[in-house]
Amino acid sequence: MSSTTSKDVVHNDKAAGSVDLEQQGTPVPCTAVTPKTLGAGSALALGAFGTTLTTLSLSLMEWRGVTTENVFVANFFFIAAFGLVITAQWELSIGNGFAYTVFSAFGLFYAGFGALLTPAFGVATAYGGSDTAQYNNAVGFFMILWTVFVFTFLIASLPTNIAYILVFFLVDIGFLTVAASYFAAADGHAAAAAALRKSGGVFCFLAGLVGWYIVFHLLLQDSLLDIPLGDTSRFFGRKKKRRVM
Repeated sequence: MSSTTSKDVVHNDKAAGSVDLEQQGTPVPCTAVTPKTLGAGSALALGAFGTTLTTLSLSLMEWRGVTTENVFVANFFFIAAFGLVITAQWELSIGNGFAYTVFSAFGLFYAGFGALLTPAFGVATAYGGSDTAQYNNAVGFFMILWTVFVFTFLIASLPTNIAYILVFFLVDIGFLTVAASYFAAADGHAAAAAALRKSGGVFCFLAGLVGWYIVFHLLLQDSLLDIPLGDTSRFFGRKKKRRVM
């Protein structure tokens, strides 16, 4: 042990900018320091989310005559499902439970929706190819329940920031509208189903753009500039800052 006095310690602290806690006889708290680079992992998940949702929305809006989504199975399984689920484990390792839940949920949603479009799973053929009303109603149920799930994310995101609120709001409206399009198709209202489908594509497209905005925020905040997300925590009187995606 050094014979350094408390005055010397304070003096050295002012000069060097740090205090030797061992010399003061104070136990050093055992705290884990999280590397700053861990936080950038969210950019992969949100990039996968934005890529998959934006391309899917283009077919929902029937841009350039594309109406069949089977080509996007590559995005659903290999970009969204793998990218989101793997990144979710990364977020869990740093204690970010909200991001873990959201990334895992959307990754599994995309995998499930991809399974509906993959002929090898035989989902559409299970309805005999002629019972389209039952098939459309079933997919409508699938989408409406995911709408409820995303709504819980929307409520949970209120104390975070405007960008995340917008993503969940737009996705929720998009899912709801797409679900309505399947129900309309099941009831034989082809024109209404097409209009609802395109409207759902618009909301999903906008959600994808906001997702890309958040990606730029995550990638640039420690280098070029800090793009604002619109903090909303001050409106909810939170006692401590909660980690977000």
